[in-house]
Formats: sequence, C-alpha cells, structure tokens
Amino acid sequence: MSFLDALLDPALPFVRNAFLAGILSSVLFGVLGSVVTVKRIAGLAGAISHAVLGGIGLALFLSARGLAPGLPPIAGALAFAVLSAALIGVVSLKAKQREDTVINAIWAVGMSVGVLFIAKTPGYADPMSYLFGNILLISGRDLVLMAVLSALVVAGAWRFYPQIEASAFDEEFARTRGVRTDAVFLAVLAVVAVSVVLLQTFVGIVMVIAMLTLPAGTAGFAARNLRGMMVLASLLSAVFSVGGLALSWETDLPSGAVVVVLSGAVFLGASGIRMLVTRTSRPKAERPDGK
Repeated sequence: MSFLDALLDPALPFVRNAFLAGILSSVLFGVLGSVVTVKRIAGLAGAISHAVLGGIGLALFLSARGLAPGLPPIAGALAFAVLSAALIGVVSLKAKQREDTVINAIWAVGMSVGVLFIAKTPGYADPMSYLFGNILLISGRDLVLMAVLSALVVAGAWRFYPQIEASAFDEEFARTRGVRTDAVFLAVLAVVAVSVVLLQTFVGIVMVIAMLTLPAGTAGFAARNLRGMMVLASLLSAVFSVGGLALSWETDLPSGAVVVVLSGAVFLGASGIRMLVTRTSRPKAERPDGK
C-alpha cells in the first residue's frame, strides 16, 4: 500500500493523525525555530530539550514506585523544561561569562538524570522512545493540544512581532526604543520550553532539536526579514514532515529519523549552493585564490 492509499484508508487513522501532526507542528517549528535561529539560541533550546528527559524519568519513577500514582510523564517534563528555561534565562542575562557552562551542564545532567531514573523504574522503559519518539502514535487529543498551542504561538507572534523582531536583530537599539528585551527573551524561552515538552512527547527530542533549526536555517538563505523567514520555515517544515512520513512509509524506516535526515540533507544542499553562488559572484580580486 502506498502512502497516499494509507492516508485515504479509513482503517488507518494513525496515518492521518501523523500527517496532521506534521502540518500542525510545522507551524511551531517555523515560528519558534526562526526566532531561535535569528537570536542564535539553538544551544539553549537543545539544553531545554535534553533536560526534559530528566523530568520524564522522574515522573515515570515516582509513578511506578507509588510515590505519585498516575503522574504523567508530561508533567515532569513540563516542570524540568520550565525550570531549565528559567535557570538558563537568568544566567544568560546576569552572568554571560558562564552561560556556555550552564547550558552544557543542564544538557548533560538533565539527560543523565533521566536515564538514571528510567533505569530504576520497575518494568521496561526505553529511553530511545523519548529521544526519537513515534509520530505514528499521535492521538486525536494530541492533535487538539498541538492545534491550540500553534494558534497561541501564531497569535503571540502576530501581536508582539515588532518587539520580537527588534530584540532578535539588535537588542541594544531595541532597548533604547523602550522594548523590554529581557522580558521578550524570557518569554521566548518559556514558550520554547512548553512547545518542546509537547512536541518531544510526540516526535522525540532529536526531531524537536533538528526541526527547530534546520527548516529555519534553510529558510534564512532566502528570506529577507523575520516574518518571511517564519512563513518559509513553516512551509519547509511541513514539506520535510510530510515528505519524511511518505518516504519512511515506502521504505519501512523510522519516520522521525527519516524526517531529520531529509531536513538535514536539504539544509546542507542549500548551504553548498549558497557557498557556490557567493563564491562565483565575488569579483576575482576579492577571492582568496585570485581565480
């Protein structure tokens, strides 16, 4: 059965759910990914994404041991994500000389804590399922949550676009114009943290990090402003998600990994083309080899 046939088959609702999830998540990846890329805080988003694993492991452990019966993994993930975002935000604003150290520490410690708790959780829990996720297991309730979050993110970006754009490209100038750049930065981190929690539950940590950076990075080669970058990144995210799903269905490969590889291949290809165009368009005297 081809991917199109499976998509239209009433007996395979999980394929349609995965397709809709790819479309809805592309809005989040496009809008948030553009801001993350322009502000050059991909490392911060990566640290938050990996720290989430610590919250998932803790929630699984507490629930399995009966210390917090019925505690869902998403609750622990949300707590760790918000805490990590707050810590990173405060350190970034108040102690910039130690920013990289704190980011790397949160990245490594968060993942390690999660693996340790999962290892001590009775029964079997595979950390790989949280790293790579499974977009084919998305339910109708998950789609509703993604649709609500996407609508809120788009509305927030539309309402506060001038402040976001100004603080993203020139914080000093934006501050002189009365923009509360610190508040914008912390708000962006908080929204990224919440989005990471929701998205990684469905598609995995690795895919979240890749899709927050690769579509926006590719869109940056052609976009002329942040608004255009958001729109183009969202379209590219949708293409990568749907294309990856179709390719994984036809080749019987993990969908999340295929989406990431497809996104990376297009980004590297676009980077190579950009380098060639830039090199050939430079005057001969400006080229390093003079050729």
